[in-house]
Amino acid sequence: MAEKFYITTPIYYPSDKLHIGHTYCTVATDVMARYKRMCGYDVLFLTGTDEHGLKIEQKAKAAGITPQQFVDNIVDAKGGIRDLWKLMNISNDRFIRTTDDYHVKSIQEIFKKMHDKGDIYKGAYKGKYCVPCESFWTESQLVDGKCPDCGREVQDAEEEAYFFRLSKYQKQIEELLSVPGFLEPESRRNEMMNNFVKPGLEDLCVSRTSFTWGIPVTFDPGHVVYVWVDALSNYITALGYLNDRYDDFEKYWPCDVHFIGKEIVRFHSIIWPAMLMSLELPLPKKVYGHGWLLLGGGKMSKSKGNVVDPVVLAQRYGVDALRYYLLREFPFGSDGNFSNESLIKRINIDLANDLGNLVSRTTAMAVKYFGGTLPADQRADEEKDAELIALAGGLKEKYHGLMEEYTFQTALVEIFEVISRANKYIDENAPWVLAKTQEDKPRLARVLYNLLEAVRICAILLTPFIPDTCGKIFAQIGAERTGWEDAGTWGLLPGTVTVTKGENLFPRIDMDKELKVLEELEELEAAAKAAAAGPAVEFKDEIDFDAFEKVDMTVCKVKSCENVKKSKKLLKFILDDGSGRDRQILSGIAAYYKPEELVGKTVVAVTNLAPRKMMGQESCGMLLSAEKGDKLTLILLDDAIEAGAKFC
Repeated sequence: MAEKFYITTPIYYPSDKLHIGHTYCTVATDVMARYKRMCGYDVLFLTGTDEHGLKIEQKAKAAGITPQQFVDNIVDAKGGIRDLWKLMNISNDRFIRTTDDYHVKSIQEIFKKMHDKGDIYKGAYKGKYCVPCESFWTESQLVDGKCPDCGREVQDAEEEAYFFRLSKYQKQIEELLSVPGFLEPESRRNEMMNNFVKPGLEDLCVSRTSFTWGIPVTFDPGHVVYVWVDALSNYITALGYLNDRYDDFEKYWPCDVHFIGKEIVRFHSIIWPAMLMSLELPLPKKVYGHGWLLLGGGKMSKSKGNVVDPVVLAQRYGVDALRYYLLREFPFGSDGNFSNESLIKRINIDLANDLGNLVSRTTAMAVKYFGGTLPADQRADEEKDAELIALAGGLKEKYHGLMEEYTFQTALVEIFEVISRANKYIDENAPWVLAKTQEDKPRLARVLYNLLEAVRICAILLTPFIPDTCGKIFAQIGAERTGWEDAGTWGLLPGTVTVTKGENLFPRIDMDKELKVLEELEELEAAAKAAAAGPAVEFKDEIDFDAFEKVDMTVCKVKSCENVKKSKKLLKFILDDGSGRDRQILSGIAAYYKPEELVGKTVVAVTNLAPRKMMGQESCGMLLSAEKGDKLTLILLDDAIEAGAKFC
């Protein structure tokens, strides 16, 4: 049975489109998952979305839709998060949403289990709260009076809440963080110990009453489970812990490595292990907190609006080019500065000049000089061949050690050392000179064979990074031995291999022209966002008071609501208008609301409109809604207002 390897990304918060920083983490996780599969491991790769909380509730309200509709639009709609990961060729095995019914069930059970153990208790919370981060902070944790994570203003907050006894696990967390290799890089461990553990762990707020968009606490419905329990537990609920959706918790847990951004290291290296200790479950083997991609010296942030759209870059330069750049340009554990200039430069130098040119020149010469099939008669030259063969033959071992340490950048550097040496080998052996005489044809054939073998080995090891491109390379060079073990053996291509001159893998980019195009695209995007915000409010022509008085607006209670058959737009309402008789109104708001959400609500209806037929049914009036752009919100009133009350 193959050894298991369970790897995760953080679950991303769908308050807006994801940016290049999220893509960076997910691509790195994908590369590691692909590498481990290539090595023969039974891999489970999990990613997903963290969908509850105050910020989502506020954004949905501003958009005039329900929180569920809001997150559905960002996660599952065209161009959403799932589409982004498909575009980036992410090979995740599972995708979890914290609104998934099985996850909700598990979280309620987890919360109760920790409560019944005495590790969750009821109290009152008073502290400093950061709305964008959804984090409470003590006064001492603030930096210049602001949130230590995002640097934004905090507000005083006090509410009844349940607390997790994090302080109970102080000693165990200290011991855990002392274990070599549990938290990497080493700088993250020092930061956690000095800033959070040594000052003393404080009990953690794990429920909220000030908003409703969350998982209800089963034994106290006025509370919703707060982010720590809800989001962090996804790593086990996605395996079937306390639910019947999956059944491989015993197989894959504990996790081999959580890949996360450094801003959430505290949650994963302190809070998450303490929760697992409370549940008496094994701890993850490793937490790796990678650095940030910086833009203009500052962290990319959806809320700040300084993001880079990975979709634009992937569509313009190719998915593999973007994947390569992200892991070649930046050391995984450190911060790195993103720029369009560095992206284009990396594509031109590494992918176009070095890799692309090597494959193109080699296959073109094989076609030109031998009709695409190398002859069996080949002549080696030990002195001229030895260095290339030694470098390529020893590459796998170096690469393996670096990948196991998550030093992706250095692994790529080692591969491109071989590619660079192969390009130099062409110049040293001058195939175009060898081709001039028949007696040098055997030497020419061996030179081309050695180049093709070097390309084959490099392409195998590049596969986790640029999988589609490597597939094209294998097809062009006629390679069939492309597995992990094949990367460590020189000479596996048949001597009489047949190659095919294919497409140019990475065309060169004109830096100056391209930067101008990108600048124009950014301007167009900014204009599109401004347009999406909508024009200034427009007003209709004036009417006199007598005309207004003719409109009869009546408060109604929704007795029932259902979809109209064969209509995607209409909902059928049965209303109590205070008259003692039911009133039926059809309203075209099905795209914005689920029928069950509206039962029992208090609404406003224009009740003196002449009845009209819609989809064969009579509609006696019109419900009042507010609309701006593509956002529509049904007018809902205080339930204390009685049916039959009139607007005046």
